[in-house]
Amino acid sequence: MALQREGVCRLCRREGTKLYLKGMRCFTEKCAIERRNFPPGQHGQSRRVKLTGYGQQLREKQKVKRTYGLLERQFRNYFEKAERAKGPTGENLIIMLERRLDNVVHRMGLASSRPQARQLVSHGHVQVNGRNVNVPSFLVSVGDVVVLRDKMKANAMVLQARDVSQSQAIAPWLEIDRENQRAKVVALPKREDVQTPSVNEQLIVELYSK
Repeated sequence: MALQREGVCRLCRREGTKLYLKGMRCFTEKCAIERRNFPPGQHGQSRRVKLTGYGQQLREKQKVKRTYGLLERQFRNYFEKAERAKGPTGENLIIMLERRLDNVVHRMGLASSRPQARQLVSHGHVQVNGRNVNVPSFLVSVGDVVVLRDKMKANAMVLQARDVSQSQAIAPWLEIDRENQRAKVVALPKREDVQTPSVNEQLIVELYSK
């Protein structure tokens, strides 16, 4: 699990887009992008330069890596697996990241951010097919049933996240039962199902292909 030592709002500002790393705060006027949409640092406002081809590729990779909370080595491993799989490498990469258990918990609306979802998983509060799974990188498959354990169903943080998620779009590859805080994977995610943040995965493929 990636250990983030600096303020995560700085990461959003560095990438110039919302990565939704702070949960509820990202949907308010307190969001760093809403208040200071320029790179962090003393010279952030005057440091806007046109990115080179390599710079664009690097920023796209960093954006995806930070969105899903991965270290460089973890991200590279996902890319290599995506490269070996059938189909376009970029699409394979995004789909694989979407299948992570912590992301599924986030998509279910049980956590307001992926870091919060990762904490729920790693603390043993999530079950897959009736078995406790505390590995955030666990990849779900079609037919898997993900459910929050009973002792957490009345947790204030979880209930708040669930209430907010009711106004947001549901991932079409998940069959979500909000009342019972469970979901079934009815299909593998498709590339068009992943809308936020906007990503050009082909730039990542070009970066790693050098």
